[in-house]
Amino acid sequence: MDIISEKIFFPGSLGHLLAARLDRPVKNPRFFAVYGPCFTCTKDILVAKRISETLATLGIGVLRVDFTGLGESAGSFAEANFSSNVEDLLAATGYLKAHFDAPQMMIGHSLGGTTCLVATSKSPDIKAVVTINSPCHPKHVARHFPGLEEELSWKGEADVKIEGRDFRIQKHFFDDLQAHDMNQILPQLGAALLVLHSPTDTSVNIKNASYIFSTAAHPKSFISLDQMDHLVTKKDDALYIAKLIEAWGERYVTPSQG
Repeated sequence: MDIISEKIFFPGSLGHLLAARLDRPVKNPRFFAVYGPCFTCTKDILVAKRISETLATLGIGVLRVDFTGLGESAGSFAEANFSSNVEDLLAATGYLKAHFDAPQMMIGHSLGGTTCLVATSKSPDIKAVVTINSPCHPKHVARHFPGLEEELSWKGEADVKIEGRDFRIQKHFFDDLQAHDMNQILPQLGAALLVLHSPTDTSVNIKNASYIFSTAAHPKSFISLDQMDHLVTKKDDALYIAKLIEAWGERYVTPSQG
């Protein structure tokens, strides 16, 4: 199926202009989805691009987002946090609803998946949510910065290196990670859940997926991503994930009448 890929801009949660890319079939999409990338990743990371474009060839429109301060979005990473990322996703759903059709699915990779879970609990339009190698709680990300929380408590901000890139993190970022009670959120998602996780993920242990799955209410499904790495770097793996999402999601969404 032929697809269209277009760059989109819309206001984000902190008032900055967010950049996104909408991949969709030339003909009317069956439904729309919003995609949240991994921590500090952008909409153009290969796994996001591959999953989104493959879903478009299967008739699904996918809006993949650069969170505030990342990629082509305005603002600074230092002023953003998990809560603002959640609101950025909700802003993306609002854009699609205003200009195309209300999205019915959220898809998130790593911390982006956790973000999607919280955003889904706040959006009545979302009927299905998918996590890919996602932590069960936002505060999981703090484990990657041992000792940083203490430094932030007396300095207020600190510079960190993530995947070879420099970022400034402020105290409010760590404080906000503690503010979301997934024990309360997961049982009340209000949407079908698909948990996808690799048992060989060395960044986010598969026990996180087990917790998400066991805590959430039905309908829910859990599929092991056998032999995949955390970032899903192999093309064939990303295509497989996209096909899983399409087949699973068909049961829970309403085909667009547009």
